Amino acid sequence: MERRKKIIQYVIALLAATAAIVGGLFTGPSAFAVNPKDGSDVDPLTQGAEVFTGLAFDTCEAPPLGSMNAWRKSHYRAVGVYFGGRGRACKQQPNLDRNWVRSVYDSGWSVLPIYVGSQSPCVHSENKKQVTISGDPVSLGVEEGMDAVERAAEHGMAEGSALYLDMEAYDQYDTECAETTLEFIRAWSDEVRSQGYLAGFYSSSTSGVQHLATARQLGVSDLPDVVWFARWDVSPSLYGEPVLDQEAWSPHRRIHQYKGNVTEEYGGVTMKIDRNLVDAPVAVVE
Repeated sequence: MERRKKIIQYVIALLAATAAIVGGLFTGPSAFAVNPKDGSDVDPLTQGAEVFTGLAFDTCEAPPLGSMNAWRKSHYRAVGVYFGGRGRACKQQPNLDRNWVRSVYDSGWSVLPIYVGSQSPCVHSENKKQVTISGDPVSLGVEEGMDAVERAAEHGMAEGSALYLDMEAYDQYDTECAETTLEFIRAWSDEVRSQGYLAGFYSSSTSGVQHLATARQLGVSDLPDVVWFARWDVSPSLYGEPVLDQEAWSPHRRIHQYKGNVTEEYGGVTMKIDRNLVDAPVAVVE
């Protein structure tokens, strides 16, 4: 019974990805790519990117500069910040501005910019169902891609920066929903790239990232340049992720979020964070 279920799930995923390819021939942001790798094996260092390799943390609200200075005592040297998007949980971000980005960068931190835009129509999170993709997913993807670039520039993140689209876990086996979601992701990525930035993508390994991996294997074009996959409570590994082919999204194109909602204290400052292992592009700070 379990084997039959997996076969059915695979067939559904295959049909969803195939539908996305056919749709892309007529409505996608660019033509079908014969090369299934879609440029994901190009070294981002040749594209003007700054690459960070090491440990990073992300937290809902960008910490005060004093807290960032205290955490210089930690083993982390990069921080994920939620700089834009209508789906952000912490929308106000009182500490996060151009001066904050410049200050943490000057003190030795690398910055991972995260954009939480519209979410999949079949997103699992009840909180994110208020901001799902509606209308034309391609037009919406372009619109939010433009917004991501504008917000990044306002924060002093220049061309060559990687901007990471946060897509929370969704039902990739819902064929119609999967096609809509993929169209949005591709359009967002294509718009971000067209303005000189790198398009990153964050999601769970068994949801959005697996969906993208299947699409890549089938030759879908305009996929994100970098993947940030969440698989918690396992050993941190960039190339041990089972849903990703070894050659996919390499070199310097992967982040593994391996632990979430943990509390740590350094320099007398306590924060609740997610832990990440990184070998990927970060913000190029002006």
